[in-house]
This record gives sequence, structure tokens and C-alpha cells, in this order.
Amino acid sequence: MDSLLSITDIKDDVSYILDLACKIKAGEMEEKPLEGKTLAMIFQKSSTRTRVSFDVGMYQLGGRAIFLSSNDLQMGRGEPIYDTAKVLSRFVDGIMIRAIKHEDVVELAEHAEVPVISGLTDLEHPCQALADVLTIKEHFGSFENKKICFVGDGNNVCNSLLLIAPLLGMDMSVACPKGYEPSEEILKTALEYAKENNTEIVVSDDIGVALENVDVVYTDVWVSMGDEAEAKQRKLDFAPFQVNSDLMSLANEGAIFMHCLPAVRGQEVTSEVIDGPQSVIFDEAENRMHAQKAVLYYFMKD
Repeated sequence: MDSLLSITDIKDDVSYILDLACKIKAGEMEEKPLEGKTLAMIFQKSSTRTRVSFDVGMYQLGGRAIFLSSNDLQMGRGEPIYDTAKVLSRFVDGIMIRAIKHEDVVELAEHAEVPVISGLTDLEHPCQALADVLTIKEHFGSFENKKICFVGDGNNVCNSLLLIAPLLGMDMSVACPKGYEPSEEILKTALEYAKENNTEIVVSDDIGVALENVDVVYTDVWVSMGDEAEAKQRKLDFAPFQVNSDLMSLANEGAIFMHCLPAVRGQEVTSEVIDGPQSVIFDEAENRMHAQKAVLYYFMKD
């Protein structure tokens, strides 16, 4: 059964899913294509955008979503993932999970008999990356000759963007302090995609190098859920990587600013930038729903 755990799972269909998202957003698709379908939503981590966008998106497609926190599931009390996967597969048509560990989602998908969609793990955030590139496509009209720079922690969002950018023909750079680079395994795969698609990927602790000829400046929180014990050191290490007006001035004229949210204003980004004319953060947030509706359609439509 096909599932979406990583951008690599849809490497040959990214453009199709984006086109589907555009059609769904424009109201050009059939009404209620998932009527009678049910999506189980498992949340091991709290969420605003993931929960609401999947819930409303499923409703708009004619189906229904069931919210399940760790406290609601026996899995949170020690039931094996194998058993949970088998039981839920008898009740629902798809499972979305926002998890702490990527390997738990992989195990869930291995044993489930319905599609499993990752709503975030410690390794990747594929639905966020789809929403991001949908926003870039809407703003610029195409991906041709476009470059995105991720500034800050080489985290799960960064990992998924590294994979999806070259598949769409975009260059990408990552500006991060030493010791905070993206996953080596992800980077290796991304470089392979870049070679296949004649694009470039650069990871550097030199902001000037990373921001050369950039059309999209992207950042995320310095202290993600689970990193709280490192908060003090992270704030020191990332201070030179704050996205402010001076940093934005290094990007191309007409460059946009993106952030997956929630943001800590005054930390990884200044209010001047996040509320400024270059910011497209709320278009990006809205597109979580449209991109995920396309994912739901792609994986759950008969």
C-alpha cells in the first residue's frame, strides 16, 4: 500500500500532485471525491496547522477525520505499533500521523493496510514541503531559474525541501552553523536528485555564499519540539543567522520570505520581515490544506 513518509515516496509524482492541488484550490475537481472515507489522525505532537488543515480538508473532500492523541490510543500505553496498524486498518481508509520518531511512522506504514501520511517526524515534513513549493509556484508562476535558501537549523523541514527542490528544477542552499547541518543521508539523496535534474545544492555556514542569487528565503524556529534542553546554546549558535532586513537585502530583488510557523518573532526572524511586503507566510499556511487535499485525493481515492 502506497504511503507518504518522505518526499522520496512521490519523487516521480510531485508535479502531478502540485497540479492536482492547483485544480482542487481552483474548484476544478469533482465535488466530494472522498465521500464515505474516514481518516484517522494520530498526534504525538501538538499542532495548529496540521490538525486543522487535515480535518477541514478531509471534510471538504466529503469524508471525515478522527482526531486521536497519544492519550486516546492504547499505543500511548504500550500497545505495539503493529497491533495499532492492523486494528486501525479495519476501521479507516487512511492514517495521518504527526510523530516524534520517523522510524515509528515507517513501522506503522509497514503493517498498515491503508495509506499512511506523515504529518511530521523528526526526519521529514513532506506535506509542509508540498505546501511550500505550491506557494512558490503561485507567486512566481514557475520554478524555472529559481533558488531557495533555508536559513538556520538543518531540520525536518529543511530535509524535505532539499529533496523536493531539485525534483522541480530549483537550486537550493542551506545556511547553518557548523554542527546543525541537514541529515547526511537526506543530503546524499538530494545531491543525486540535483545531478539528475541539473540543479545545484550548497550547504554552508557562510550566509553570504548561501544567499547568493536567492529568490526564496526560508527559516524555522531555532528550538524545535524535543530540543528544549539545548535552547540556551542554540540561541547563541543561531544568533548570526536571524532573518532580518539586512539578511533579506542579500537576496534577489523581489525575493519572498517563508516560514512554516509557528514563529518566534524577534528570534529566528524579525517582525519587520515576517510582517513585511516580502512575506508570504499566510499564503503558505493556507496552502497546507490545498496541498494535503491533493495528497489525500492521490492516496485515498479509489
